[in-house]
Amino acid sequence: MSTLRGIVSLLLLTLNTLIWAVPLIALTLLKLVTPGRPLRRRVLRGLQAVALGWVGVNLWWIRHWIRPDLRLDLPDGLSRDEWWLVLANHRSWTDIFALFLALHRRLPMPHFFVKRQLIWIPVVGLAFWALEFPMLRRLTREQRERHPHLARRDQEATERMCQHARERPIAIYNFVEGTRFTPAKHAARHSPYQHLLPPRAGGIAQVLGLLGDRLGGILDVTLRYSRPDPSFWDFLCAREGTIYLSARRLAVPEWMTQGDYHQDSDYKERFHSWLNALWQAKDAGLDSL
Repeated sequence: MSTLRGIVSLLLLTLNTLIWAVPLIALTLLKLVTPGRPLRRRVLRGLQAVALGWVGVNLWWIRHWIRPDLRLDLPDGLSRDEWWLVLANHRSWTDIFALFLALHRRLPMPHFFVKRQLIWIPVVGLAFWALEFPMLRRLTREQRERHPHLARRDQEATERMCQHARERPIAIYNFVEGTRFTPAKHAARHSPYQHLLPPRAGGIAQVLGLLGDRLGGILDVTLRYSRPDPSFWDFLCAREGTIYLSARRLAVPEWMTQGDYHQDSDYKERFHSWLNALWQAKDAGLDSL
């Protein structure tokens, strides 16, 4: 029965995606031929409405068909009229829908840091591009040193998003570990944390440097699954078990808006210390649970 539920869930997700693909493609083509940023902003608002519609319909059938056991602990004061930076650990593709279930309509339009390879996913990749999500290569340190021009392109993508973000409030989501947690990745990266991979600082440091003065706050999200090996397929089959999502609101320290992560070594070291302390606290919280 659970497999049948998963197949129906996958069909519902696919059907909803195909339905919203029609206005998505039409508005994307219109955006390509629209001259000037002011006019393109209007088209972009239409694209954002399409994206929010896709999310809203998915959440409706997920709540009524899958009925996930999601336990939420959210701070007061969340608003769609402010800018936000959302940081979360990453266990499964289910994380994205858990975040949507928790924060949809509580925060403004979501923007994700996404891997560049995802642009090849039909419809979804087009949406990432049309909505101006920063699409990054997720280079290793060795790759950045060998190909600095590729690292610069990632920085430029983040800069463009932050510049456009000043036009209206958005929520910027970042899975700071850069990939989903697995025991193999944990061992390969020699992670100093028990339940987490080492965080990557560059993208969020750049966001805080460019957009920190606009942010209503940083939302530190911790995701925990009752099952040790969560998967999106199990979620679609309604056999994932209890999902715990807790969030705390952090103020943006003043020093974060007054430095350059890529040029100032002292600022970079201070930022790494702040992020590592945040990750140590998250790891300790997961360990206590």
